[in-house]
Amino acid sequence: MKILQHIKDQIKDLPTSAGVYYFLEKGTPIYIGKAINIRERVKNHFLQPTYKDDIFIEKIDQINFTQTNSEIEALLLEASLIKKHQPKFNQVWRDDKNYFYVAISKGQKPVIYITHQKNTPKTIYIGPFVEGTSLKKTLKFLRKVFPYYTSDKHPEKKCTWCHLGLCPGPKLFETPPSPEASEGLREYKKSIKKLQLVLEGKRKTALYSLKKEMEGFSKQKNFEKALEVRDKIYALENVMAHGNVISGETPATRTSSFNPWEKTEKIFRELLRSKEPISKIECYDISNIQGKQAVGSMVVFVNGKPDKSQYKKFRIKMENKPNDIAMLKEVLTRRLRHPEWGYPDAMLIDGGIAQLNVGINAKNADAKTQNIKIISIAKGKQELLIEGQKEHIPLKSLPQEIYNVIVHLDDEAHRFAISYHKNIRSREMLTE
Repeated sequence: MKILQHIKDQIKDLPTSAGVYYFLEKGTPIYIGKAINIRERVKNHFLQPTYKDDIFIEKIDQINFTQTNSEIEALLLEASLIKKHQPKFNQVWRDDKNYFYVAISKGQKPVIYITHQKNTPKTIYIGPFVEGTSLKKTLKFLRKVFPYYTSDKHPEKKCTWCHLGLCPGPKLFETPPSPEASEGLREYKKSIKKLQLVLEGKRKTALYSLKKEMEGFSKQKNFEKALEVRDKIYALENVMAHGNVISGETPATRTSSFNPWEKTEKIFRELLRSKEPISKIECYDISNIQGKQAVGSMVVFVNGKPDKSQYKKFRIKMENKPNDIAMLKEVLTRRLRHPEWGYPDAMLIDGGIAQLNVGINAKNADAKTQNIKIISIAKGKQELLIEGQKEHIPLKSLPQEIYNVIVHLDDEAHRFAISYHKNIRSREMLTE
């Protein structure tokens, strides 16, 4: 079909990352959709229209979009926006029986399930969701972080889901409940509340709640529980960043936002304002609980891919005090004393402006390392900080290619640090 010039111009300016797009008529959303690659998905509506597209495509006079950091966020945002705006042409092909909802029962032991209907009392409904397949994938990922029941009955022994770590188990069904079961039930209800927040698009609120829990356990010197919550925080962040859930797009559409390293490296160089090639990147993470058994990790990516032969582990030598800045300084100083490892083109550090400055000071201490570019990822504010640049870049505004590399580096450094930290703790517990 013939595409009007102003629509062509708007499509050309759309991003190639995941998110939600809006078709508007006179300022009112008439259709809302999600996409792995917004530009390609919108383009397909016009170049390969279905019979459904034909009924509204000529009414569109404006295209808007909201980028998200992941496919799961796009799915959840689409549901909340459809609920808010109720676009006319989303409704044409759907009625209340065809939309999908996540139902959360309000009973003694809350149960999670997917339904088309909203007719059960004392039940919370989250949605509407357009695609059942994408919703099932999302719940499958989130269940790894927040295990839940799908039925108000449970066998006396562990079920298959229990063995996979996706079900809280039979303990909470004890009659009468033991003190341990009662405490487990309270924890389960709190976990379901956080899952509800995530499904409602309130991921940051859920993460804030988890961080407060971790701090509380640390103050009580319950370091085992604090570590469990910390692992849950990173698991949630990892799921939200990497879960591939959106269906209905071709493989070409899915992969078109992931470019070969040559193109990504060029974008990276422009982002860092560097004249030198960026081929080797190191990323660092510190793992400890209130300063105890502190360790550091260094992971290495070459041309956008992990090179595990160059990974390094550091046992922190400073006194066991909760001072991540000083620990990071120690790790970077020790690393930079090893020219035989080969210096990187860029270093990525987990943290804000204080961590960025530690990296800059460490590499500027020696003329041989002054050309290394320092960047840091502030996960709290979801920003990227770059040496020599006053403006911080929101992670959601990064080109998708760069975002993928940054998040992969950070996740890998954290995984490697946590693995080493657990190993140290296990060895010390056995010694004791």
